[in-house]
Amino acid sequence: MDVKQFGKVVVLFGGRSAEREVSLKSGSRVLEALKSRGVDAHAFDPRDQGLPELVAGGFDRAFIVLHGRFGEDGTIQGVLEWLGIPYTGSGVLASAVAMDKLRTKLLWEASGIPTPRWVRLEAATDFAAAVEFLGLPIMVKPVREGSSIGMSKVTRAEDLSGAYEHAAQFDEVIIGEQFIEGTELTAGVLGTTPLPLIRLETPRTFYDYEAKYLVDSTRYILPSGLPEDKESDLKQLALKAFSVPGCRGCGRVDLMLDRAGDPYFLEVNTIPGMTDHSLVPMAARAAGYSFEDLVLAILEQAR
Repeated sequence: MDVKQFGKVVVLFGGRSAEREVSLKSGSRVLEALKSRGVDAHAFDPRDQGLPELVAGGFDRAFIVLHGRFGEDGTIQGVLEWLGIPYTGSGVLASAVAMDKLRTKLLWEASGIPTPRWVRLEAATDFAAAVEFLGLPIMVKPVREGSSIGMSKVTRAEDLSGAYEHAAQFDEVIIGEQFIEGTELTAGVLGTTPLPLIRLETPRTFYDYEAKYLVDSTRYILPSGLPEDKESDLKQLALKAFSVPGCRGCGRVDLMLDRAGDPYFLEVNTIPGMTDHSLVPMAARAAGYSFEDLVLAILEQAR
């Protein structure tokens, strides 16, 4: 690959979301990988650098590694559209929709993608009725946060209101979601190609922030151990789940298999992590991509 075709590349990472620290780790690895392959890549932290500096940079492409709000929600994508700079990942609308777990679930339900039952939680919610509808356990989620920030697994009815109050510190919109007992999987996507599924196992209550980034007790099982035909079917369904909100480029879809082996899709990640604990680089490696090959493939798809 002739890396000169990319021109001057800005790597956007850091930012001011609750996922800033993860973004700094992801972006640093991406920047190093691009430079190692001879790409004219430059770091840019939107928290500390403003729009005039982005305009003055004369960049030809942007590699977005901003996790969470202001980076994964269509905000920076809109800025880059306005500036006419091709960028990696999903567009403005798809980014905004996929960042919103509630809107994603509504689209999935309308498109026949299986997803767990849910209710919107508010201060005036009848929490006993929510427990009766969803059953226990219940996952409580801020709809516009990533990396499991603000999430709780509720196993006792009397704890639901407290979990809601905790989540409400991170977002105005909160959902309670039926907890699916079974096998947790993640499906990476690169362009129109599904990557090998990874099965996740953690001794923690659920696959939370610590399990994702801080502890070494999480098990990443790759190959997933599923029958070949089952994995193939799930990868195709994951591609559909990724495309329904209009996502493109590189991303990840998280899902559960219940005890009967039926899938339930949880959420879409349009700017997947690129840290040494991250799942898409792990799946890509199993598909034959080095980390450097992966970041070049992502950059090549910038639109």
